[in-house]
Amino acid sequence: MDQKHELRQRRHYRLRRKLSGTAARPRLAVFRSVNHIYAQVIDDSTGRTLAAASTLDASLKGDGKSGGNIAAAEAVGTMIAERAKQSGVDRVVFDRGGFKYHGRVRSLADAARKGGLDF
Repeated sequence: MDQKHELRQRRHYRLRRKLSGTAARPRLAVFRSVNHIYAQVIDDSTGRTLAAASTLDASLKGDGKSGGNIAAAEAVGTMIAERAKQSGVDRVVFDRGGFKYHGRVRSLADAARKGGLDF
């Protein structure tokens, strides 16, 4: 495994020791790849994903734009907030996945906050 990936994994494990999703406040987990960004709302007590959104969703993928930019991350943030609200979730714990709170991760979080999620 390359060193960058290993260091990110270590940071993620450190974060996960401190935070976990409950039924009252599920975890909003973010994963960022070079071409796409993914978000899931997870209840760790039951191990269930309550809502998910990514740039691979048909509604976002159809426009032909890149999935690896800030505009796409904002769209995913808005979508995950909408889907979480449909599942009855309005408060979450943010799990940045070992990534810096910067760029695409930050824009996804800001868009989710604008969409009505509280964290």
